[in-house]
Amino acid sequence: MRLRFLYLLILLATVCAQPLAAQKKEIKEADKHFNSFEYALALDAYKKLMERKEPDAYLLERIADSYRLMNNSKEAEFWYAQAAGFENVTPASIYYYAEAAKRNGNYEKAKELYTSYARRVPEQANKAMALAASCDSAIFWTNRPLSYEISTEQSLNSSGVDFSPIQLPNGDMVFSSDRLPTDESKKKERFNWTGNGFVQLYYASMNEDSTWNEPSPLGNEINTDFHNGPASFLPQENILYFTRTNSVKRSHAKVNTDPTSWVNRGDGKGTGNINRHEIFMARRNGDEWVDVKPFKYNKPQEYSVGHPAITPDGKVLYFVSDMPGGAGETDIYYSERQPDGSWGEPVNAGEVINTSGRESFPSIGGDGKLYFSSDGHVGLGGLDIFKAEGEHGNWTRVQNLMYPLNTSRDDLGIVVDSSGTKGWLSSGRTSETGYDNIYKFREVNVECTLVGQTYEMVDQPGTHLKKRVMVDNVLLQLFEENVGSMVETHSDSTGNFNYKVEAGMQYTIRGSKKGYLTQTILFTPDCRFSIDSLLVEMIMYRDTPNVPIVLENIFYDLDKHDIRPDAAIELDKLVRILKANPTIRIELSSHTDSRQTRKYNQDLSDRRAQAAVDYIVSKGIERNRLVAKGYGETRLRNKCADYVECSEEDHQVNRRTEFKIISK
Repeated sequence: MRLRFLYLLILLATVCAQPLAAQKKEIKEADKHFNSFEYALALDAYKKLMERKEPDAYLLERIADSYRLMNNSKEAEFWYAQAAGFENVTPASIYYYAEAAKRNGNYEKAKELYTSYARRVPEQANKAMALAASCDSAIFWTNRPLSYEISTEQSLNSSGVDFSPIQLPNGDMVFSSDRLPTDESKKKERFNWTGNGFVQLYYASMNEDSTWNEPSPLGNEINTDFHNGPASFLPQENILYFTRTNSVKRSHAKVNTDPTSWVNRGDGKGTGNINRHEIFMARRNGDEWVDVKPFKYNKPQEYSVGHPAITPDGKVLYFVSDMPGGAGETDIYYSERQPDGSWGEPVNAGEVINTSGRESFPSIGGDGKLYFSSDGHVGLGGLDIFKAEGEHGNWTRVQNLMYPLNTSRDDLGIVVDSSGTKGWLSSGRTSETGYDNIYKFREVNVECTLVGQTYEMVDQPGTHLKKRVMVDNVLLQLFEENVGSMVETHSDSTGNFNYKVEAGMQYTIRGSKKGYLTQTILFTPDCRFSIDSLLVEMIMYRDTPNVPIVLENIFYDLDKHDIRPDAAIELDKLVRILKANPTIRIELSSHTDSRQTRKYNQDLSDRRAQAAVDYIVSKGIERNRLVAKGYGETRLRNKCADYVECSEEDHQVNRRTEFKIISK
């Protein structure tokens, strides 16, 4: 970075005496390349000018713009920073400076620049401040990564752009790339937008060991001499739906020319042709592609239609277009297959999906979900990948896949398996030039911390209240159910203990200490981040015979004895105690308050106690280990007898279910 600034200072100090007229001619030629979308050529021309004239805001902005439009955010941020030092820098450059900083993960700087832009352009203040706030979200997500393992598919990637993989039923891969062929005789003309080759569709077969063979371009039936891709495949019909770029005569109307993102480029002053997208279909016949046909709603003279994504049943085709009437630069649309096999009129996917920005690169995951990329929804920078919640025609919300599936750079073209936990995506995350690569990802179990406590509830003399007393030196055995492994520890002097556990795994904790009943807890951690901690509480009960133990939260509907779902949860805990202590027999008793007659309360408590015992027996406990006993209102725990006015809370103390050990 210091060398760059030194280079710039040298340029500022070296002003050539070239005639002003010649400089203007060179600027005009450079601008011609720029306005014709030949950014690689424009960049060379502007940099040559830097060697012969003193830099100004315009020249620095043009260099920065060229890098931005070539998707090189690293260089774009540097050159916008230089332009920002001039008083006459345009507000647009401040905005693009912020965008570049955000793409580079420089969120604090981006936030500062969005705020500056809001002051300069008050009519855009709401949008700018929302973008500033999105930097806080990006920082939060980046600091709390989801647990994914991500690796580069080295054998699929090149020194150029490689993106939007799709997997065929046999496991082979088709993807888009602008790499130059290695055979010199087959090299095509470079694309002056990027300086690379033209985008083509490539095929790579998978070996038995899941490695890839050398990618090769699809045949001339699919690939033309201009841009082709991305694509989608319908296995049941062996049909490839793919994007093909059509060069059409340029007009002064709105133009979208980028073969992959379709951002509105230029100011309409250039000459020549522009790029518009079309969708084509081709049937696979062995190693050949035949019956190449255009999509019914291609209209390249007016707008682009591309990035197809076909549903597995072949009934809905999602795609991207900048056709009139959309919400933003590009929107996602869909077309439904008609009974006669034709495609229905395109329908906008709606405001839940589409924004004022770019929505693109839709795909249908193996889990049946709609995935797409957007820079209009809140994200980490550039294009982020989102998942649509809801169903076709009735989307409820979109969900950012967050970091590390998304980064501050462009993330797009995702392939997801039926579990929704692994697949491939393309991203510019590790690229110095902004070029995309293909990455493999899979979700891995998060390791987080289980924090536990062992304690007992002890009666406070003279009241019906209890207090928590920690129990130390409890032997705690952690069993991993899926593997069968076991780890031991003891609670410390304050009753605390902890374990490292993995999300999604099934565990049992068994706690034992002399003088107490052995306890077990079953749980499956639902931690999302490695910094998460889970609290587990183990209540220890004394194994003293004939001392009643109240089962909390055992409730019945008024005048009924049926076991409610919430009561079943508590009785399941008692089932685990009985299984962990197979030698004990217990009396399970039910108590009522004093309201209603004594006979009514006695009958009701008998039925409730018996219902509880029957439930426990249904869970595998031998009936001879259980005695059902109803006490009605004969063992009140407070003063609330007949004719004594009491609160509902006081009556609730008397309505309880208890158990006590009657033999060991």
